[in-house]
Amino acid sequence: MNASKKILLSGLVAGVVLLIFSIAGLYGTVWLFPNLAVQYYDPAFDAQSSRTMIYYAHPFVIGMALSWFWNRFKGALTGSFLVRGIEFGLVYALIAIFPVMWLIYSAINVSLPMVATWFLFGLLQGTIAGLVFEKMNP
Repeated sequence: MNASKKILLSGLVAGVVLLIFSIAGLYGTVWLFPNLAVQYYDPAFDAQSSRTMIYYAHPFVIGMALSWFWNRFKGALTGSFLVRGIEFGLVYALIAIFPVMWLIYSAINVSLPMVATWFLFGLLQGTIAGLVFEKMNP
């Protein structure tokens, strides 16, 4: 299979896995951290039905972007299957998620625990995607 097909297929598979993870994370947050979940009732988090599909498309956008990045970056990763996946997640979190979380926390009235959960969620997304890519496009 050529590189373009590997990028596309692994990106779509990662998108499906990340969508399942996103929905599970949403319910998990409500059940495990109800005080944190209450913060989402703030008007800053307007869940208009016209934009709900953007939430469900996000894992596929991330999956495709990270799949392309994996294909370009995978040669720099060393170690076992798990180590490479975790390292990929850490790289993604440090170069993409952390700066955005810093900006959000400094500019928007959200709590530090909420921003910390978003950072952790992004780290886990990158790691899960890295494991999918390691399996499908080593």
